[in-house]
Amino acid sequence: MQLNNKPIGVFDSGIGGLTVLRHLVRKLPNESFIYLGDTARVPYGNKSAETVKQYSLQCATFLKQHDVKLIVVACNTASALALDTLQAEFEIPIIGVISSAAQAASNATHNNHIGVIGTRATIASDSYALQISGFGDLKRALHHVHSRPCPLFVPLVEEGWLNSPATRLIAEEYLRPLIANGIDTLVLGCTHYPLLSPLLQSILPGVTLIDCGECAAEDVVGLNLTSSAESDNANHISMYVTDYSPSFSKLANQFLGLPVDEPTLVTIDSLVQSHGATKLG
Repeated sequence: MQLNNKPIGVFDSGIGGLTVLRHLVRKLPNESFIYLGDTARVPYGNKSAETVKQYSLQCATFLKQHDVKLIVVACNTASALALDTLQAEFEIPIIGVISSAAQAASNATHNNHIGVIGTRATIASDSYALQISGFGDLKRALHHVHSRPCPLFVPLVEEGWLNSPATRLIAEEYLRPLIANGIDTLVLGCTHYPLLSPLLQSILPGVTLIDCGECAAEDVVGLNLTSSAESDNANHISMYVTDYSPSFSKLANQFLGLPVDEPTLVTIDSLVQSHGATKLG
C-alpha cells in the first residue's frame, strides 16, 4: 500500500477529539480515518505527566498497528505532556493541537493581549503561554497571555447545554477576568470548547476565537502526505473506544456533525510497558 492511501490516525482521551476529526474530514475529503477514544481512562487532565505519556504511547501504538501514515494527538493534555515523547518514539509524523493554535493566536492579535481557556491540566502546563511567547520576533515577544481554566465547560457540553442560561452565567464568570484584561484573541484550548463558540462569541464580540482543532487540521494539510485522488475509502471513519457508553453515538454525532457507526471496543493498556523499550516506525 502506498503511503498516500494509508489512513490518518486520531486519538483523544474521550470524545472531544471528534471536533478535531470534524475539521480533518472537511479539509481532507479524500482521506480515511481511524479514531481512538480512550474513554475508559478519561479524563487525562487529572493524571500525572508520566501516566499521560504512558496512555498516549498506548494510543499511538494502537493506531500504528493499524498502519496509519500520521497521528493527530487530538487532546490538549496529551499534546502538552506527551507530544515530544511520541515524536521521539515513532517515525511517522505526530501532530499536536497546541503549537499551531498558539501561532495562529500570535498572528491574529492586534493589541498583544491573548486569552487562553482550557482544562486545569492544560492551563497548569503553561504550554500555550510558552508557545505563544516563543516564536521569536519582537512583536510576539511583547504578547501578554491571560490564561483561565474552565473545568465546567466539558460536562456542560456533554450534557448538550450549549446555550442554556446556566452555561451563559458560568461562561460570563469564567471570561470576566479575560475581558478585564482587554483580550482581542481567545484560544479555545480544549477540544470540547468549539461547540460553545456561538455562546462565547456573543459574550466576546470582536474577539477572534482560535479553534485548536482547526489549526491542527491545517498542519496536517500542510504536510502534503494526503491522498489527491478520490477512493472508495474517502472519509471512511473507523471508530474505536476503550469503554462503551450508550450515549457515545449521540454525543459523537453532536461532536463530529456526521452520523456515527457504533464503535468497536478495544483494550490497549498492555500495548506498551515502557516508552523507552521500542522504536516503532
